[in-house]
Amino acid sequence: MEDTIAAIATAFGEGGIGIVRISGTKAGQILNDLFLPKSLQDATHIVNRQLTYGHIIDPYNKTVVDEVMAVFLKSPFTYTKEDVVEIQCHGSVVSLRKILSLVLNRGARLAEPGEFTKRAFLNGRIDLSQAEAVIDLIRAKTERSFDTAMSQLEGKLSQRIKDLRKQLMDILVKLAVNIDYPDEDIEEFTYKELIERLSLIGDELDALISSADTGRIIREGLRITIVGRPNVGKSSLLNALLREQRAIVTEIPGTTRDTIEEGFSLDGIPVFLTDTAGIRPTDDPIEQIGIARSRAAFDKADLIVFMVDGSQPLTDEDLSIAGSIGSRKVIIMLNKTDLGKRAAPVQLEEILPFAKFVDAAVIEEKGIRELEEIILSLIYSGAVFQSDSDIITNARHKDLLVMARKDLTDAIIMACQFEALDFIEVDVRHAWELLGDIIGETVSEDIIDAVFQRFCLGK
Repeated sequence: MEDTIAAIATAFGEGGIGIVRISGTKAGQILNDLFLPKSLQDATHIVNRQLTYGHIIDPYNKTVVDEVMAVFLKSPFTYTKEDVVEIQCHGSVVSLRKILSLVLNRGARLAEPGEFTKRAFLNGRIDLSQAEAVIDLIRAKTERSFDTAMSQLEGKLSQRIKDLRKQLMDILVKLAVNIDYPDEDIEEFTYKELIERLSLIGDELDALISSADTGRIIREGLRITIVGRPNVGKSSLLNALLREQRAIVTEIPGTTRDTIEEGFSLDGIPVFLTDTAGIRPTDDPIEQIGIARSRAAFDKADLIVFMVDGSQPLTDEDLSIAGSIGSRKVIIMLNKTDLGKRAAPVQLEEILPFAKFVDAAVIEEKGIRELEEIILSLIYSGAVFQSDSDIITNARHKDLLVMARKDLTDAIIMACQFEALDFIEVDVRHAWELLGDIIGETVSEDIIDAVFQRFCLGK
């Protein structure tokens, strides 16, 4: 924290503008050593927070390195709450490296991955959950994942966690008073009141935990695998969902010999779609490899779309595939129903009792929107998404919430059995500490280091 750090803050490669960022006590002096403003005597006369035009000069040979815009940002009103300098040069790799090299030679050191954001956290500008939202914001692939990360960065999740911790601290204070001063004339903390208050907090934790699967999908994407026997319309469905002719479609069974993977956005949710080879007995060695990969795609999928030719009676192959799906989430599409409906869904219902069914004629785009709506309902578990709602997108947060919920459950059980308040206090305090780990108030240094190692250089 005593060092002045520097890094290239823009992506590697060619671009119109590249940025070198500096943070620390020496930032202003380094700028003064290297930057010659066009209309000022030197960089010490730059107005705080105002972009200034000039040139970066090599102090060793007095040559011009690049034409730049530079800005000096005085602490504490900066990203890191330290003095910050940003030099905007041409987006050439050569220019950026030359300027960064000069900055390092003037006393800065190369920043570690995520160190700018780590300093923002350690200096109290943001908490740990907000810091983790920064990397989610950078990696967001859709508007929905971006909005969710932005909501967390703005502190909405942090505030909810802080509110829960405050409620737990109020309980801890009452427990402590009743434990330490049992004979004093103070308000008794009854087991009934304790159970009621802990149960209300537990309900809030349950709501956050239940959002974690949706949050993971918003953040990482939903993996859907399309399966079925040959020539039932799997590739046609892939093309329909992508709104482009990505897969070859013919009337010849076995046209798709390998898995095809494509990504698209479904109402702001990143979806990774896998079209598989038709599963059937075959002696063709190439087709066998494709079928083996189809079965392997089962294991990676969050959701199976099982396609059946609805215009024909179910075959042994259909029933065999249904049996291999097991307990996975599945939507069964009865395709080609425009040719008549002869498949008996009751047979599939017996094997897959929790499956959703869609009657479809993919070539005519019938059933596509219904399929999409069912997919979205499964993602949100029937809940309507609100832009200001709290959704857990981070696996670390979910694990901490689950452990905190277990502690509260144990405390409630002990309260129901009228156990000593000392034992109950231990579990309640541990839950309070676990919630503190989410926002970084009670977290260890090892966890902090692990979080910021996931960041890119320059952020």
